[in-house]
Amino acid sequence: MRTLFIIVLATLSVGCSSKNALNRHLDAAYKHYELGDCGQAMLELSQAERRSQPRDKLQPEISLLRGQCLERQGLFVDAAQTYQFIQARYPASEYAFRGRARLETLRQLGHYQPEERVVTHALKP
Repeated sequence: MRTLFIIVLATLSVGCSSKNALNRHLDAAYKHYELGDCGQAMLELSQAERRSQPRDKLQPEISLLRGQCLERQGLFVDAAQTYQFIQARYPASEYAFRGRARLETLRQLGHYQPEERVVTHALKP
């Protein structure tokens, strides 16, 4: 019984340290972003992604900050694609709303042109 108790405690502590590491990397990414160091922010975001579970609730937040770093680096096409990813994958999240706002800002600044949907009709000979 004692061995089982130790195994359970060890398993729980590993899960907690993983979540703490995820939060630590995300916090560090925000700090580096505020300091204007997008290279280090992107590294921290990658570390956070590696520690997150598949389809983790933090993924849209991580992606939004990544998009903002891409914008700051002048990589507007990549930023727009990141915001579109958030909208497609997490449409009900607040980050999808923020991503739409960032896309609109990029559009107004001339860095993003949404694709126009062209309807084509077959020509009859």
